[in-house]
Amino acid sequence: MTSFNLNDLNLFVHAVESGSFTAAGRRLGVPKSTVSKRVAELEAKLGARLIQRTSRSFSLTDLGRDFFEHAQASVIEAEMAESIVRSRLSEPSGTVRITASVPTSQFTLAEHLPELAIRYPKLKVSLHVTDRFVDIIQEGFDIAVRSHQLPLADSSLVQRKLAEHEFFLVAAPSYADRHGVPQRPEELVAHAAVMPSLSDTVWRLFSTSGEETLVKPHSVMAADEPFVLLRAAAAGMGITILPTSVCREPIEQGQLLRILPEWTAGRIATTVLVPHRRGQLPSVRATVEFLSERLGRL
Repeated sequence: MTSFNLNDLNLFVHAVESGSFTAAGRRLGVPKSTVSKRVAELEAKLGARLIQRTSRSFSLTDLGRDFFEHAQASVIEAEMAESIVRSRLSEPSGTVRITASVPTSQFTLAEHLPELAIRYPKLKVSLHVTDRFVDIIQEGFDIAVRSHQLPLADSSLVQRKLAEHEFFLVAAPSYADRHGVPQRPEELVAHAAVMPSLSDTVWRLFSTSGEETLVKPHSVMAADEPFVLLRAAAAGMGITILPTSVCREPIEQGQLLRILPEWTAGRIATTVLVPHRRGQLPSVRATVEFLSERLGRL
């Protein structure tokens, strides 16, 4: 029976997750040649090609893809075994890789991750910020933090809702001074609006008493990035809608006013997704619990 060197499996898994021997070596702090040589030795021991590589391409063979799934699981199990021992001896440690979108990183995570580092000095957080869809299993992430209005699709990932944020209608004090403040939703049609997307021409509003209405304000600008909406509204361009995670602090600082405080424009949820095995690592559990604690109180 063939026995595998766990280090070789680890190098192979990192090479696949990183997309190249060079990137894997950089991530692990070892020469590219070491990664390439050890993966070649693993293939020789198996008597099978796992990775097709040329000067321009790097891809798994069909057999390599199947082998990778089991090798990755073995590496994670080994990490778990080590972490369980370490957790009995000390606080959570090691690197936790998180991926999140630009707005979620800016307005939801940036404020809290420094406190996580202070609470767990031996824990290293690596945050990957991108607006593209990330396959966290294939790309080797421990946690994905996603903000969404529609329910997330069912998957093999463990999902845990961290928070829900209402959308407030907001405007700058300077805008209110020039144009007044609407008292009812239907009055919004006479006001300038900064819309959250080019295709969004109607706002669906909900009252605390259970009413629901549609309004079509006069669009003077559109942007699908909340920081741009925030800056445009703060500059006095018009009324916009922003989740409380984005506008709470500007409201408290007097940069924005809440318009129609009895009404909201829906909600957005923040959910953490974790691969099942990764979620059992003490470092990952500690990070998820911390985010749940911090974001759940907002």
